[in-house]
Amino acid sequence: MLGARTGHVTVAGSPMYYNRFGRGADHLVLIPGLGDGLRTVKGMAPMMAWMFRAYARDYQVWVFSRRDVLEPGTTTRDMARDLTDAMDQLGIATARVMGVSQGGMIAQWLAIDVPERVDRLTIAVSLATQNETVQAVIRNWIRLAEEDRFGDMAVDTMLRTYTEKGLRRWKPFMWLVRMTGRPQSKERFLVQARSCITHDALPELGRVRCPTLIIGGARDQIVGGTETQEVMAAAIPGSRLHVYPEYGHAAYEEAKDFNEVVLEFFRDHTPARA
Repeated sequence: MLGARTGHVTVAGSPMYYNRFGRGADHLVLIPGLGDGLRTVKGMAPMMAWMFRAYARDYQVWVFSRRDVLEPGTTTRDMARDLTDAMDQLGIATARVMGVSQGGMIAQWLAIDVPERVDRLTIAVSLATQNETVQAVIRNWIRLAEEDRFGDMAVDTMLRTYTEKGLRRWKPFMWLVRMTGRPQSKERFLVQARSCITHDALPELGRVRCPTLIIGGARDQIVGGTETQEVMAAAIPGSRLHVYPEYGHAAYEEAKDFNEVVLEFFRDHTPARA
């Protein structure tokens, strides 16, 4: 489908997997959230191509995992440096970038540290600095993972991610979610989870100069709702803010117009305000 394939580069001595698909001339880099700590994109190219097919006509789409091996203490900023290395190896000089949840944290650092690589930026259901909501949620997931209670962690994730309406289609499969929640590497998941509760790009977000769209859900029970997104938008010069009042952390799945909102933003060449 759409030329979908999985590949990898070697970063800091470790494989770093990506999926590639699409027919467009321009590059679009997608950075997934903490779910990458449970399973990398290895072998998932056809599924990813289907999920993100709306972008495949206009772009060569790249979906990047984090490195397979992450040392304790690896930060979201370190992960952005890894991504820059991967882009170098693959000849991606500049790209439109969309980061979701933890991916949005990584995308912030990419736009701050290597601004010439990011043409336009979308940050979805993410945050710029810490708050009580994300601290409580991620610390609970860390505790559950340390106790090997991955089924409980997976169910809690689902309950916090989706609205009541969105959960209806998942409820018949909650038993399966509970059974399949174990990550490929417990240690790798914990490194990624801990990086989320130390992320703080807020003091440096004023350095972002590319046009930026921030999308959030007012009912987000993982990173926080409207106020969390407003804080980030206020810190990025000329950024646009789009908050779905009826959705939470799964706004990127539940909002039917999400992809079109992003695509319209990427097509608009209005420069960011200095």
